[in-house]
Amino acid sequence: MASKEPTDPRALLRGGLPDCYLTPEDLVVMFKLPSVETVYQWRRKRIGPPGFRVGRYIRFNPAAVQAWEAERTALDDAA
Repeated sequence: MASKEPTDPRALLRGGLPDCYLTPEDLVVMFKLPSVETVYQWRRKRIGPPGFRVGRYIRFNPAAVQAWEAERTALDDAA
């Protein structure tokens, strides 16, 4: 029988990582924010979705952004 193992070594290295990380500009579009400065303010105040630096750039894991949105929605629904 043929195994279902991926033969591409990059697939093994990626593991559970997403194919594409989000940029601050992506969050502006997703949440219809007034500007990218809002995302930077959220990071400074630690109230936005968790992000990480890649050199001088900020990136967001799509799963973490989705979890943050679900948490915020649940908090709003409970209020």
